[in-house]
Amino acid sequence: MRKVVLDRGRSINLALSTRGIHALKDVGLYDIVMSVAIPMHGRMIHPLGGELMLQRYGKDDSEVIYAVSRSLLNIALMNEAEKYPHVRVHFNERCIGMNFQTGELQLFGEEAGKATSVVTATVIGTDGSASAIRTEMLKIGRFNFSQHYLDYGYKELTIPAGPNGTFRMEKHALHIWPRKTYMLIALPNVDGSFTCTFFFPFEGEPSFESLNTKERVQQFFAQQFPDAVALMPDFLDDYFSNPTGSMVTIKCSPWRVDGKALLLGDAAHAIVPFFGQGMNCAFEDCTTLDEIVRREIGEGRPEMGSIDWKRVYMEFETQRKVNTDAIADLAVENFVEMRDLVANPKFQLKKKVEQALQARYPDVFIPKYSMVTFHRLPYSVALQRGRIQDRLLDELCAGIETVEALDWKNVDRLLKTHMDSIQQISTS
Repeated sequence: MRKVVLDRGRSINLALSTRGIHALKDVGLYDIVMSVAIPMHGRMIHPLGGELMLQRYGKDDSEVIYAVSRSLLNIALMNEAEKYPHVRVHFNERCIGMNFQTGELQLFGEEAGKATSVVTATVIGTDGSASAIRTEMLKIGRFNFSQHYLDYGYKELTIPAGPNGTFRMEKHALHIWPRKTYMLIALPNVDGSFTCTFFFPFEGEPSFESLNTKERVQQFFAQQFPDAVALMPDFLDDYFSNPTGSMVTIKCSPWRVDGKALLLGDAAHAIVPFFGQGMNCAFEDCTTLDEIVRREIGEGRPEMGSIDWKRVYMEFETQRKVNTDAIADLAVENFVEMRDLVANPKFQLKKKVEQALQARYPDVFIPKYSMVTFHRLPYSVALQRGRIQDRLLDELCAGIETVEALDWKNVDRLLKTHMDSIQQISTS
């Protein structure tokens, strides 16, 4: 992608937050990436009729997420990796399998059109949700594997920049058009454009299956997303030329074969994109693995062959699997929130009460979204604490219409009844 223009149309823009920022700082890439990142303060809700509404992500402007170009981030990572003399990057070499007994990695050269093999001491497989390394692990036996596809697909659309690269909508927001059973989102790009993603059922009415002519698509979008259509002169061409992507949650175990191979990132735990944590979670994999390897190495720098990779990989999986399972579940839950609830008055009240609790009890009450996005608490802790806090919020919002109607004596009493459960959850 540094030399040739790659096909577009299948990417969901990246949302960089605290966990990913920590990883970038670790490898000295923070300043480079942030120079092309756009802060987003919250969700800009586009209701079907009615005024735009901004739902803030955090307690103030210090808690924001950042829109980052996938291609620019990948280019920065490759440039940095190639600064190290022992790192070599080979393009158009597809992994097709591995022999775990011999340590032989099988590759297929797309340009040469032939297979080759490389004998290795160990392999870290980051070959995505369709991982060839994981497929080989399935053949060993006693390997647990599950995959769950959403009944929804997605298409990439584009809102082009205005004159002289101006933004034609609010720049510092993630825009959402929630429509209960489907939605459109848009994230800003540094050139003034917005990358839009249309999430829609594969089948049924309406669905990708039924919107199969330009006339039907034009009529549907004009009815459901009129303000977006006015900004997308080429959306019909994008709709029919861009592929329809699918979204899958993958869980498996073990992630390792002795010390010979390890799965990392989507290969081990693919998640749907609705909490904006896919990249952040994978980067946190890297920082966790790095910390374990550093402890293994100690102060010296032994040859790579002297590292006990089996011990390293076992510790890594022990630390990470419970947390990647948690964020996978949280991501599916957040899809329902974004699609169905953000425009609901009861949900909006719940969010306002949540913010009021955080302001009044900052050392006790941290919203679930903030725990995931603006803190480095383990995902499993965020999941458990978040569910307890959701029950508390449901109790507090029952029977009231505004935040001002809260009975703070009742809040104190209910919070104390839930505090024991919250404090029992480890935050280490």
